[in-house]
Amino acid sequence: MERWHNRVAVVTGASSGIGAELARKLIAAGVVVVALARRLERLEQLSQELGPQLHIRQCDVTDLESVNAAFDWVEERLGGADILINNAGKLSGGQLLTMALDTVQQVLQTNVMGVVYCTQRAFQSMRQRSASGHVVLLNSVVGHYLFNPLPGSQQELNMYPATKHAVTALTELFRQEMREFKTQVKVTSISPGLVDTEMVPEAYKCLPMLQAEDVANAIMYALATPAHVQVHELTIKPLGEPF
Repeated sequence: MERWHNRVAVVTGASSGIGAELARKLIAAGVVVVALARRLERLEQLSQELGPQLHIRQCDVTDLESVNAAFDWVEERLGGADILINNAGKLSGGQLLTMALDTVQQVLQTNVMGVVYCTQRAFQSMRQRSASGHVVLLNSVVGHYLFNPLPGSQQELNMYPATKHAVTALTELFRQEMREFKTQVKVTSISPGLVDTEMVPEAYKCLPMLQAEDVANAIMYALATPAHVQVHELTIKPLGEPF
């Protein structure tokens, strides 16, 4: 991680779970972290814990103006982003055939367009500075296949697997575009199984789960690879996961 020392990482969805844990590890590694999230009070608590190397900005990744304001601040105050962690995500329980369409749209906007908004801004910053950068997309095992629900229960994942399949496609799309732009920017998809976070549906909480730290460690591994090595896809499962 020495090459990232004093460089700038933007982490979305940083107010809890994987994002907060990753902010702790990045700061411990000497990286300057900009934590973005909607819940400002949670960010303030994290800032009290981690000190001045953590910068916090309230940001809703579904809102392009909010994203632009956050990245404008990063460029004006810190010179630009060298690492982007697209961690913000949304899962709302229910069945796609019957749930409210505005909820469906919110999941799509957060998990897909939020990634596009943030990645465009981060990449523009990296490219303009000819910086060696890294973009990480928080994916999921359901971005590669869809498992059946537990026996006797209804499928609760609705739009979430569709958005994560989109993230799988975006990862390869970004890789090809970054290559043809002749940049030194890497892109990595991290696909965990069940993770013990606020987002897990109640029906799945009886199953083996990863901890947020496990996923943060995986991201740190991808970031720490040599400049010529790109971890394209990393899948992590808890031992004993039944899917």
